[in-house]
Amino acid sequence: MPALFPSWRFFDVIGPSPRVEFCLLDTPEDDAAVWRECRPRPARLGLGDRLKGFFWNARWNETLYLTNCAERFIQGQEDHASREIRRRLRGDLLRDMASEAMPAYFRFRLVFVSRDGDALRQDVAFVSPAYSSVDPSDR
Repeated sequence: MPALFPSWRFFDVIGPSPRVEFCLLDTPEDDAAVWRECRPRPARLGLGDRLKGFFWNARWNETLYLTNCAERFIQGQEDHASREIRRRLRGDLLRDMASEAMPAYFRFRLVFVSRDGDALRQDVAFVSPAYSSVDPSDR
């Protein structure tokens, strides 16, 4: 199998990967935050979507990069990883909230999700400070 699939034994250990969540804020001091998963997976994919995604799926590749940045952040490479996460979240906000009023600030957090018996357990590893939703240097 390693000859056919070179990455077959690529990972020595497979551990949980942090999920990126975000919340929208009117002011930097807001504490009443509703956290949302960043780029949630669709509940269902049709056959056409699966075939198309097999050949071209730039959005999924960028989501994998976002996850990689979250892992780097946890490992201590905070400056670059945080900047990339913020940049992609701002891009998502601009795209998704084009018709709505853009909130002034947002926060992101990194969450590890694991099973605890039949329940899911969430451990928050990091919560960012509030960032402005628009930053011209991101363009």
